[in-house]
Amino acid sequence: MTALPLKIGVSDSDRTRPIASGEVSIAGVAAEVTLMGVQALFNQQLTEHTFDCCEFPISSYLRSLEQAERRYAAVPVFPSRHFRLSNVFVNTAKGIRTPADLAGKRIGVPVFDMAAAVWLRGIFQDHFGLERTVPIYVAGGLETARAGDEHPQLYPERFKHEHRNDKSLAVLLAEGEIDALYTARAPSTWPSANVGRLFEEPMRIELDYFIRTGIFPPMHLIAVKRTLAEANPGLLRAIFNAFAQAQKIARDRLFDSAALTTMLPWQLESLLLTERHLGYDYWPVGLAKNRAMLKVITRYMLEDGLIATEFSPEQMFSDPDILKT
Repeated sequence: MTALPLKIGVSDSDRTRPIASGEVSIAGVAAEVTLMGVQALFNQQLTEHTFDCCEFPISSYLRSLEQAERRYAAVPVFPSRHFRLSNVFVNTAKGIRTPADLAGKRIGVPVFDMAAAVWLRGIFQDHFGLERTVPIYVAGGLETARAGDEHPQLYPERFKHEHRNDKSLAVLLAEGEIDALYTARAPSTWPSANVGRLFEEPMRIELDYFIRTGIFPPMHLIAVKRTLAEANPGLLRAIFNAFAQAQKIARDRLFDSAALTTMLPWQLESLLLTERHLGYDYWPVGLAKNRAMLKVITRYMLEDGLIATEFSPEQMFSDPDILKT
């Protein structure tokens, strides 16, 4: 049988390189893999829909399920996870010591519906006493001024929104024109006298959050154009199997200390420390192991006003074979 040609777009990580290199094949598929930076990848996919299969923002996927065309189907593998409490930065002159101190403050956010911001708004309301609608959210480019949204956005009316197109958020934070920043990557103005982290020891705070919730928050999932998935039964399961195998290979390489696969001198010890605190299966794949987390991210999207439908995990991953994972 002829293999199905499939254009795949993913970020460059140890979880995706086995797919890109061909070390892990997708059954029945002739894969053409492109590695890209995540923001460029998402901007392109959400406007031009270039790839047949793509690493995809989990928040944008939930939003897409309410669109009439329902362009994408997804599989429950999550190539990017991050606690993000380490990605909250503050102007050091503003006296901000806790999340509750952000009430009424101006918080920069490069993309309002990005998963990092969705998780932080929800976590801060659930666990740190900061009502999500109390701050003022300032949209703009992280490192360069941006004239407008790079892909379609929704700004729910329950929030106070501002847009700054004259300076980058990194500069606005350093100059004190915004008080804090929710971001997926550190701004260029940190570390400096004017810019610090909200949490000086984020690992301790993040571990406490995990102990209380059991959640290692996902940022992205893998999405496939629905027309292709429906026309090719078994495609979603084949993609799931391949990305799950690639993730296992990534973990095994961290464990192999013969030649370090990263520049971290204590790579193996870092892995063992992580698994001691978070458990061996701290990066779970499949619907069953992620069910509780999926209910939380869906609730956060609802509370943000970014979606109006309380999707169940089964509605997020409707393929019968995927529901068995």
